[in-house]
Amino acid sequence: MALNETRTWLIAYDITCPKRLGRIHRYLKTVAVPVQYSVFAAEETTAGIQRIHNMLAQEINPKTDDVRIYPLPKNLELHHYGRRPLPEGLLLLADKEGQSAGCLLL
Repeated sequence: MALNETRTWLIAYDITCPKRLGRIHRYLKTVAVPVQYSVFAAEETTAGIQRIHNMLAQEINPKTDDVRIYPLPKNLELHHYGRRPLPEGLLLLADKEGQSAGCLLL
């Protein structure tokens, strides 16, 4: 994957300290879209996700906290049950080839 190629990443965390949890949650809301409690989706390049990774690594306690970042496949097919998979008023956009082209807040 080229360093400047954007793709979707899933960021999930389990933080033991309420203060750290709040800081990490507030930070992730500035760089990603919350999709479920403690789970965010980010459209980033490799360099962008590395910046997010570095910031999170500075904030967590590696002995008690867990943060995971997963690259999602380009042809992702989303299935959900129950509540909406994305917050109200948020749509994922796709280009003509079905590739993710970002998010749109309504």
